[in-house]
This record gives sequence, structure tokens and C-alpha cells, in this order.
Amino acid sequence: MDTTSTPAHGVRAIIFGRQGAGKGTQCQMLGAHFGVPHISTGDMLRAAVRQDSPLGRAVKAVLDAGGLVDDEMMVSLVQGRIGQDDARTAGYVLDGFPRTVGQARSLDEMTVSRPINVVIDLEVGRDVVLARLSARRTCGQCGANFVATGAEAEPWTCARCGGSVGQRADDTPEAIGRRLDLYDSQTAPLIDYYRGGSRLVVVDGVGTPEEVFGRLCRAVEGALGG
Repeated sequence: MDTTSTPAHGVRAIIFGRQGAGKGTQCQMLGAHFGVPHISTGDMLRAAVRQDSPLGRAVKAVLDAGGLVDDEMMVSLVQGRIGQDDARTAGYVLDGFPRTVGQARSLDEMTVSRPINVVIDLEVGRDVVLARLSARRTCGQCGANFVATGAEAEPWTCARCGGSVGQRADDTPEAIGRRLDLYDSQTAPLIDYYRGGSRLVVVDGVGTPEEVFGRLCRAVEGALGG
């Protein structure tokens, strides 16, 4: 398949699921495949933290505690991004938004003229994502992710940029548990919200990246009538 072609009517997709389900990797692959931007609210927020602005420091405190940034800030952030030329004309893959029903309703209001095509729940069990996140290590400079095996040399240096690799403050077992609890209580109701609009497709997120990617592509193409 042509990995840069986009259907004439565009691709506007939402991918959600538990933290550690592999959304980031799969959304990057989907964006490249369909020729649309991968919009990660997590990346936007971490960029704000690196800038060390008052907003960035406020965001850092929330993320370090395993919490969710408030709806108003997230909606404003996303509205500005999907209004840019690339997303407005070609479409986008949304990663990490919406996370609450309130955010989903706001997104529906701002996309009336160009509705979301498909909403995918990347389904991975809590025990699996807990193990994945506990082993995740991240480069503090470029954001690349790695999996700790216990055999790494210390200090751990990023093979991509030479930055320092370590565990994110929000990847401790305590913070992970809080994030998963928040997901279950606040974000899981999105399943019912989107199922009610017949836009939800559940995709098994367990398998090799290539296997999961194939399932996701078929789900998107099916929603587009391809």
C-alpha cells in the first residue's frame, strides 16, 4: 500500500486505551501510513514542561502526581492544533484526547463540519500495561522510549541522541496505579459515549507492533468504507 496516501475525504481518527497500550507507537505509524499528522497531547504537555514556563511547571506537578490536566486547558490545546492547515485539510490521528466525556463533547462541537471518522479502543489488559509501564525508560532529551531488562549499563545513555535515560516520575508503580484508576473512573465511560454514536471499534492491542498495526489499519479503512 502507498504509505503516504490519504483518502480524498480525509482521515480523522481517535485512538484511546489504557496508558501503556501502545497508542503512541501505533498513532505514529498510522499517521505516516495515511499521510496525516499524529497529534499527541502528551507530547504537547511534555514540551510545555521542558520549557519550564509557569504553565509547564503547573503541568509537571499534575503529571508527576499521575493526574490529568483539566479539560479547559486540553480542549484549547487541541482546538488550536486541529485548526492548523495540515490537520484541517488532510485530517489527523488523535492520541491522548479526549480523555473524559466532557472533552469528547467539546471535540464533537468543534468538528461539526469535519466529523471524526472512527474512534478506536486499543484494548490491553491492566496487568499487561502495568508491567509495560514499570519497565519503560525514557530519554529526558529526545523522549525516546526503551524497555529496561536489568542488564543496562549505568548511566544509561540514549542511543538516538546521547541524552540521559531514566524512569519518568509518572512511571513509578504508585503513579501508574493512580493513572490507571483515573482511566477506569473517568476515561472508560468514553467507550459508552462513542458506542452510543456507533463510532467505536474495539481493536485487540496485544501482539507484535506489526500485528496490531494491521488490525488498526483495517479498522480505519473499514470505517472509511475502504
